[in-house]
Amino acid sequence: MKKTRASTGTIFFLSAIYFVSYLTRNSYNVAIAGLLRETGFSQATLALCVTGSLTAYGLGQLASGLSGDRTQPRLLILSGLGVTSGMNLLMAFCRVPALMLAIWCVNGLAQAFLWPPLVRLMAELFSGELYQRAVVAVTWGGSVGNIVLYLMAPLLISAWGVESVFLFAALCGLAMFLAAAAKCPRISPKPAGGREGPPETGTSLFRLPLMWMILLVIVLQGLLRDGITTWTPVYTDAVYHLGSSFSILSSTALPIFSIFSIQAASLLHSKLLRNPLACAGSLFGLGGLFGFLMAAFPSLGAAWSVGLCALLIGCMHGVNLILIGVLPAHFQRFGKVSLFSGVLNAFTYVGSALSAYGFAAAADHAGWQAVTASWPVISLLGMLVCFLCAKPWLRFQER
Repeated sequence: MKKTRASTGTIFFLSAIYFVSYLTRNSYNVAIAGLLRETGFSQATLALCVTGSLTAYGLGQLASGLSGDRTQPRLLILSGLGVTSGMNLLMAFCRVPALMLAIWCVNGLAQAFLWPPLVRLMAELFSGELYQRAVVAVTWGGSVGNIVLYLMAPLLISAWGVESVFLFAALCGLAMFLAAAAKCPRISPKPAGGREGPPETGTSLFRLPLMWMILLVIVLQGLLRDGITTWTPVYTDAVYHLGSSFSILSSTALPIFSIFSIQAASLLHSKLLRNPLACAGSLFGLGGLFGFLMAAFPSLGAAWSVGLCALLIGCMHGVNLILIGVLPAHFQRFGKVSLFSGVLNAFTYVGSALSAYGFAAAADHAGWQAVTASWPVISLLGMLVCFLCAKPWLRFQER
């Protein structure tokens, strides 16, 4: 599709879908600080819902990826939007831990049927530079969704309580479901690449050590990106005693920085470091520096810590753009764009699930200073693995 008004409108529409997916996916995350005060449950208890949702999301990515190359993406997107809207509505009125866990696991599964179909649509509709612009724009949609949540949640909680956050997300999800039913593009149900390009098929590619190294990097990125995003409001409330609403509001800096970081990562990859693994490694290294400064000097205040959290998360959003958004397009020749998008994204949420419970449990037992000290270590490990993979990736592309 050429860069026309029609393609711009399609990109905007796909971005709107991803925007709403973040409203309905992260509504619980922004409500955790309020739920801690309202229910009296421990951090670890409330973190189980996040862990369960992320685990279900990761497993669902595999199912979504496997089916997405042969199923009409529009149908998967409508299914995901419809179910996630219903789960947010149920969560608004549920305060039983076991039921909350079940509802949010179903929500995570529903969310899994949104990203791989979106990547499939973009790979079918766009190519080259226009594809990368579409990926950046759609990724921005998720960041804007988080910004809206962080801005709206304190107002909603103050006026109508925690349940209003879930009701707001459910209404937005329902509106997007109706819009997608009318406007979502239809494409051929055939595999995106149209052939099983030699020498490997999609499944045999996972026999390569390189692929597993990339998956490890993606797990580390998920640990940092979603773990820090989830727990920054709780961290600032616990360490700096800002109050839950102000802690949520102060965390608006996280998704705002992510938008600029996504654009910066796109420019870094397209203009300077065209090797995606070298680009991701550089972003991990920069994130490690920000993490070290935050862990070493927490006494400089809440603004210092939140700002460095935002910069670190921004680096991880850049890594996510390169490895989850750009990398799957390289597998179009195998007809496996949706499969690889689903698998790569699934491993992101392996890390997300580990951090959602692990950071909370570590904070309960050792304090938040121990948790923040782990962030630069994880970043530097990601940098090392990325740089080790950079040359093997070039050989893989040449072959």
